[in-house]
Amino acid sequence: MAPDYTQAAAKEKSELTATRRGLAASSMTQKTAIVTGAANGIGRAVALALAADGWDVAALDVDEPGLARLPEGIRRVSCDVADEGAVQAAFGATAFDRLDLLVNNAGIARPVTGPIEALSLGEWRRMTDSHLTGTFLVTRSAVPLLRKARGAIVNIASTRAFMSEPHCEAYAAAKGGIVAMTHALAVSLGPEVRANAIAPGWIVTGDPSGLSAADHAQHPVGRAGRVEDIVDAVRYLAGAGFVTGQALTVDGGMTRRMIYVE
Repeated sequence: MAPDYTQAAAKEKSELTATRRGLAASSMTQKTAIVTGAANGIGRAVALALAADGWDVAALDVDEPGLARLPEGIRRVSCDVADEGAVQAAFGATAFDRLDLLVNNAGIARPVTGPIEALSLGEWRRMTDSHLTGTFLVTRSAVPLLRKARGAIVNIASTRAFMSEPHCEAYAAAKGGIVAMTHALAVSLGPEVRANAIAPGWIVTGDPSGLSAADHAQHPVGRAGRVEDIVDAVRYLAGAGFVTGQALTVDGGMTRRMIYVE
């Protein structure tokens, strides 16, 4: 019997129409994002940029005064990401039923903890918990919501995961762990959820006037980084459907430059 091309064409047209309707409906759904460590610095810039782009953003941070300075349109949630109970409560407070993007940015921003022989176990855990354990706890709570939306995770690591100054063992270990966790998540959660990391270099989050010409000149691009550089990277990875398990270095070329003492 000859195939019924008319019937097949009608079926194909019906499926195409349904797909277009689905795409139209999904485009009308406001995208949702959670950004941790969003009261200051990189996290704040990311939260503000996503909100300006039309996202429904929940900002998590332990710094309540910093959260209070965010615009009213952003959901402000007080949360210590290293505290399991606090993370669970924070997800209840967001009231999201789906999640398109999780940006794990929270963590103590002072890399130097002193000589390792003088580093206490408590200080080690405080640093690693704020970055690595916090990323684990928030991601674990977010995964069911991310699966619903076929969403994305962007973890904020650091170039210190790959190179070091003295006395930064706890910070480097935490950021290196985030890079490793990122590719593990990509394999475990794909294809429903993509997971990538950003490794920022020297990003100026405060007043840039204190930087010298030499500070800028040591970067192959001719300047130190700005929070907007990381915002651009988050935007890219949020929508890069064929990119997962990667650590995107955003450092103005610093990690590619040989430096010799003269």
